[in-house]
Amino acid sequence: MPRFGGPSTMMRLPACVDAAGLDACFVGIPLDVGTSNRSGTRFGPRQIRAESSMLRPFNMATGAEPFNMMQVGDVGDVAINTFDLKDSVVRIAEYYHQLLVHDVVPLTMGGDHTITYPILQAIAKKHGPVALIHIDAHADINDEMFGEKIAHGTPFRRAFDDGLLNNQKVYQIGLRGTGYSPDDFDWGRKQGWTVVQAEECWGQSLKPLIEKIKNEIGDTPTYITYDIDSLDPAFAPGTGTAEIGGLTTWQALELIRGCAGLNIVGGDLVEVSPPYDPSGNTALIGANLLYEMLCVLPKNKLKPT
Repeated sequence: MPRFGGPSTMMRLPACVDAAGLDACFVGIPLDVGTSNRSGTRFGPRQIRAESSMLRPFNMATGAEPFNMMQVGDVGDVAINTFDLKDSVVRIAEYYHQLLVHDVVPLTMGGDHTITYPILQAIAKKHGPVALIHIDAHADINDEMFGEKIAHGTPFRRAFDDGLLNNQKVYQIGLRGTGYSPDDFDWGRKQGWTVVQAEECWGQSLKPLIEKIKNEIGDTPTYITYDIDSLDPAFAPGTGTAEIGGLTTWQALELIRGCAGLNIVGGDLVEVSPPYDPSGNTALIGANLLYEMLCVLPKNKLKPT
């Protein structure tokens, strides 16, 4: 079968009705009713799957062969409520509670960043408060957006409120742009989080940064959340809230590959908006970064560096 043919699953993996027997699974959440600017992320999972068709099983850079080490499948999409964001959040949390009955690591295709809050609710119920590696242009720590407590700019404030995070092991990388007040960047620092603004990343390798973070996290269960707008819009224009001065694709690879050795219990890639991505490059990057997350899960073996 040519790679442009056949069913559209992540990396052309088997379509699975549930996570029974899987070590890792890909999940789609086609949600965009939590966005505050340009919508379209409801089409993200479908486009990421489409652009993943050229991905091959062997990672030449790291030596990872995830499909030789793990059982992996695509369990499809969460059935969200198109008209009710709060109900969708409840549905997502319930879906992941059921998913995590199995000993599986979920890797999620968004969808807007609202989805990370209910996923973390389920992850923390199973694993306890987690370390968080959050790569993003925005801190997403608003208490409210337009009077609403739940939206794509509030997930980490809600996760903090619910005690889902190990606050000494929360890392926000790539924050930049304009804000309404210093607290848009500093609120997390006041909670004990480490905030690395994009300007600190310009023109350098991020291998030393992620190595330092990895040493600090140790064996704490860790969740990775990657907002595609962390990348400069020159690389990833297909997103709802683009900010200039962002990370490069090679820095993104350094950060994710550098997580090898951590006790990763889940991850997501959010905010891909295909209507603003005519070339498909943003979704292509998203598919590759999700594959890189798969390659650094604990059951993989990488070549010595």
